[in-house]
Amino acid sequence: MTSIITNTSAMNALQALRSVNNNLATTQDRISTGLKVGSAKDNAAYFQISETMKGDSSSYASINEGLTLTKNSVATARLGAETIQDLAQEFLDKVAFAQGAEGGQGEIENDLNEIVKRMETTLSQSTFNGDDMLGAGSYAAGSVAGSAIDGATGALTRGANGDATVGVDRNVVTGITRAGGTFATTDIVVKTHDMAELVSDFKAIATGFATNAEVVATGEAFLAGALASVETVLTDVTDIATQLGQAESSIEGQQEFLNQMVDNIDSGVSSMIDADMEEEAARLQALQTQQQLATQSLAIANQGPSSVLSLFQ
Repeated sequence: MTSIITNTSAMNALQALRSVNNNLATTQDRISTGLKVGSAKDNAAYFQISETMKGDSSSYASINEGLTLTKNSVATARLGAETIQDLAQEFLDKVAFAQGAEGGQGEIENDLNEIVKRMETTLSQSTFNGDDMLGAGSYAAGSVAGSAIDGATGALTRGANGDATVGVDRNVVTGITRAGGTFATTDIVVKTHDMAELVSDFKAIATGFATNAEVVATGEAFLAGALASVETVLTDVTDIATQLGQAESSIEGQQEFLNQMVDNIDSGVSSMIDADMEEEAARLQALQTQQQLATQSLAIANQGPSSVLSLFQ
């Protein structure tokens, strides 16, 4: 039966054309944006997971940038500590040379004082962007007191730093965790060090060195004791340089881990929400063909009722 009121064929053809057009619009949107999940309506589960993971990726990247600043501070302090260590070894060599020297103690003292000045300069320069990890500010402010050498025995009374901010531990955030379903941060401990007190100790040993060494009754004992004292302070300087090197290595390792984490997260998010462009290109070709056929089918269906006119001719 042919009806001029209801054209079933046209209705079916129109429905098919609408479906094709909707699919074509979806495919074109994926091609233009590169995303197969652009909003929660596309895939609610994938959208929620991807947004959470993208937030984590951004956090890791920001934390990594912050670690770069910390690493630069540690690296600067390590360089300063290693330079002072080299100077301390030179200081030790001078004191060791003095053990068997006959005369010339005044020149040796001058050399020791020059080495101390170089230590002081190195200490004052071992800061990065104002971050002082060796106590340079406390040394300049005169906060270190009490360093003294026994003129008879060479025994060293170690100094003390009155600045409570020197030598404290820092908790440096290294990442985030969602273990157990709870969001939290992870951190490592980076120590600051009291190099200022050690430089003060070297200065105490150098001050009056010739006078103490030239005393006939106690000169030899002073020189032997001073050498032992220098060795002790040098060991402490070496320990600081070593710990700073370990801290720098730990931070670099954590940064490498964070870089890999960001890459892995971004790759996982991409697999969930990014469009497969080869697949979408093939689908686009097929849908465009379907659109043309559906349009022609609708045109044919619309011509059906007009054939009724021939019955009245």
